[in-house]
Amino acid sequence: MKVAIALGFVLGLIFPSVTAASEPTAVPLHDTPRPLSQISFTNERGDMLTLDRWQGKIVLLNVWATWCGPCREEMPTLDRLQETLGGEHFDVVALSIDRAGAGVVRRFFDEIGITHLDIFIDETMKASRDLKILGLPGTLLIGPNRQELGRLIGPAEWDTPAMIALFKAVIAKYTEKEPNQ
Repeated sequence: MKVAIALGFVLGLIFPSVTAASEPTAVPLHDTPRPLSQISFTNERGDMLTLDRWQGKIVLLNVWATWCGPCREEMPTLDRLQETLGGEHFDVVALSIDRAGAGVVRRFFDEIGITHLDIFIDETMKASRDLKILGLPGTLLIGPNRQELGRLIGPAEWDTPAMIALFKAVIAKYTEKEPNQ
């Protein structure tokens, strides 16, 4: 109950600013979690992965490309968010749809100093189609049971105090154990 009240308070502070701001300051949450399509992609070494790798965690899945200007601008904020919150209960998964492969993503990460994000790639762009991401960047907030909690199409500044407060509230809500468990 305390978590629900805190989440309501945080969301009340965040969402009014969304309409007034020129850039989004929060991920709009769905009223109820939505089913999520099963997607697959590879890591930098070429190993096939699915979101099941993050079962039990909150995931911020950001679909992006090196040729997308707004994607490039927001990548450092995603890296800082992963540094701040990444761990046992939360991870940022930056999924590139660059057809040129992981090498172009590695060069971009090295060029701008991205050190906390792993490289994930879907050269086929099938994942973005299956997730119905209609623009880049497209970001989904995914719950620990692989359900979509919210989504944002377009860029954001991911490491602001408001964003971090939102993610902490979501982490607390979905990872808090019920009494007597």
